[in-house]
Amino acid sequence: MECICQLRLRCFGKMFVTLLFAVVYLCGNAAGSSAATSAAERMESWEYHVKLKNESIFKDLQWKALGPKFQGGRIESISCPAGHSSTIYVGVGAGNLWKSINNGITWEPIFENESTFAIGVVSVDPSDSNIVWVGTGEVLMARSSFAGTGVFKSVDAGKTWDNVGLRDSHHVARVLIDPEDSDTVYVAAIGHSYTYNEERGVFKTTDGGKSWEKVLYISEKVGVVEVVMDPEDNETLYAVAWERDRKAWNNLVSGEESGIYKTTDAGKSWERLSGGLPRGEHVGRMAIAIAASKPNIVYVLVDNRQKRPDGRRFVMGEVYRSEDKGQTWQKMNEDYLPATIGYDFNLVRISPDNENEIYITGNILLRSQDAGKTYSRVKGQLVHLLPHPAKSLHVDNHAMWIDPLDGDRILLGTDGGLYVSYDRCETWLHLNNIPVAEFYAITLDMESPYGIWGGTQDNGTTYGHSTDVLTEGIENWKLICGGDNYFTYLDPTDKDTVYYEYQFGGLRRKNLKDGKTRSVAPKSAKGEPPLRRNWMTPYIISHHNPYTLYFGAQRLFKSVNRAETWTCISSDLTTNPGPEKQGDVPYGTLTTISESPLKVGLLYVGTDDGNVQVTRDDGFTWNKHSAGLPAKWVSRVVASKYELGRVYVALTGYREDDFEKYLYVSSDFGETWKSIAANLPCESINVIREDPVDENILYVGTDLGIYASLDRGGRWHSLCNGLPTAAVHDIAIHPREHEMVIGTHGRSAFVLDVTKIREFNKDKK
Repeated sequence: MECICQLRLRCFGKMFVTLLFAVVYLCGNAAGSSAATSAAERMESWEYHVKLKNESIFKDLQWKALGPKFQGGRIESISCPAGHSSTIYVGVGAGNLWKSINNGITWEPIFENESTFAIGVVSVDPSDSNIVWVGTGEVLMARSSFAGTGVFKSVDAGKTWDNVGLRDSHHVARVLIDPEDSDTVYVAAIGHSYTYNEERGVFKTTDGGKSWEKVLYISEKVGVVEVVMDPEDNETLYAVAWERDRKAWNNLVSGEESGIYKTTDAGKSWERLSGGLPRGEHVGRMAIAIAASKPNIVYVLVDNRQKRPDGRRFVMGEVYRSEDKGQTWQKMNEDYLPATIGYDFNLVRISPDNENEIYITGNILLRSQDAGKTYSRVKGQLVHLLPHPAKSLHVDNHAMWIDPLDGDRILLGTDGGLYVSYDRCETWLHLNNIPVAEFYAITLDMESPYGIWGGTQDNGTTYGHSTDVLTEGIENWKLICGGDNYFTYLDPTDKDTVYYEYQFGGLRRKNLKDGKTRSVAPKSAKGEPPLRRNWMTPYIISHHNPYTLYFGAQRLFKSVNRAETWTCISSDLTTNPGPEKQGDVPYGTLTTISESPLKVGLLYVGTDDGNVQVTRDDGFTWNKHSAGLPAKWVSRVVASKYELGRVYVALTGYREDDFEKYLYVSSDFGETWKSIAANLPCESINVIREDPVDENILYVGTDLGIYASLDRGGRWHSLCNGLPTAAVHDIAIHPREHEMVIGTHGRSAFVLDVTKIREFNKDKK
């Protein structure tokens, strides 16, 4: 059946507005399926997104960037044009593309208004520095890795961009430009993350992207994560095939079809290499590099998922070397690599002037000076461009660029930003001056000026003030803790105490004066099943009693003494998924909790497996109210502050590559539901919030922006003007200052004065 969203876009401008909204109302009421959204549907929805943005009644409202700026974020690709040593292009996993023309002293975002913000790779044409290619979709294939919309090309050094195809590839790992012919380009496409598809493998264009030919395809489950070219022969290429499969409950990162393929006729035919390389279901992601100084030497890094003979989990990092262009291979490292590699970071790089000096990027950076036999951890003296508390290189390395003309000059991309060395890793300068924090959640306190608290991806919990508008000067954001962090709350009873959490529900309480931290997460009782806790485990502080907290695993827990002790107040509130949906990722977990501001004991929870449950007596009895809702991951449930029985639910099909919008309201405590997705574009919805002053105003944050409704979901207006394309993961509205703060996953935080929105609604009445 044709997607209603697609029908709506085709008819836009040809039908009366009333008929249009009748059609989109039906679209919003469609339960949806588990099928992946097609590339055509995504692109048509993006065109509609742009139309809403350009025609919005709020297009003149001005957002202010708050930062944090001097923190860092995930850098997934680095490219520098030949002959322009001070120009650097940096692709941020979820934070768009940035360019510096002064060696990283200042940066300009140059990919702000495209159909995606997720950058897999950036490549500058070696023959023409004005030609820049971008492959979109994160190469870090993690649970939060966003899909892209194909390959983009610029012919004016990043000023303008054209989408040149491969829109269903979702995750593009490499764009390789023939140094002898700018129109000949190879693309390594991983494919969909959560579903199978055929637009994966190696693609080739000989007309600069006007048309593409699939030159290497293994299967709908096997993508290509790397393609490199022999510097002596532009018809000889190597490609790294990777078999993988991801579901919400499992991440399978190895398979029989993972391997190295070689062509000597520019992609017309390919041979799978063996000659000593491992093969089998245990072979995961691999990396490959050719020595520029001696191209007959090739290195391969293998994520080996075979069980270790000593009983530890996996063999993991193995380094192989060939001295005959891949015909035979020798394993180089006898001992296990002293670093973690895998599906999320896995690169090998060779010094351009020494074929025996190689680097391995993993959770830490390794260097070998004896052709991969032994390794040392790269540390080096660290200097920050601007003040930062870190004393060493950030962990989790995703990108590395070594100057082909100067092996001493190295750029390193990590989860904590960009580093540069001019002395072969002896010293590092941290270029921590790009505002690309990946917020998961934000909250606001009632101090004056009010504080903004937020958990970020691998850059800890940060705290800033509403007055910290982003400038070129020093900012006042503070780091509360490191690592992956999520929901963060200042204790209402003590402004020197903060609650924060690590992944999978590692809840902690910290005294900000003395720095002491305690683990305060609930545990399962003796003899009970272990707790299943989500990557981003929900917990809240009660509206009615600041000493009361609620914490969600597969069951709900309550504390009445500031998390000193916990009581379980429910049975399993999920579908309690069976063995077929149990893997290496916790599943069947609570994802969101909401307490009614109007009634003590009225609580709602949502789960990753599609349940919405409600209790009106603080957990004594529970009722499941999922009828009428799609069986999707519940991204947010919000109990209204205006009507006792009113509750909002947002759901997402992101983990099925389903980008449809799912948004509902109930006026009877969830017994029946009505879609309020209305005229929203087809974008995964992360959060919904009520305006704290006007009950008719709602806000939603999606994977591509933010929208407001003045009539409780009857019609939506874009608030995306003045914002880059970005995933809005959380929204907080300050009741006293009338400002809305959004936490984006990749572009830090922004603030907007919402009085104009309220005034518009008031004037309309």
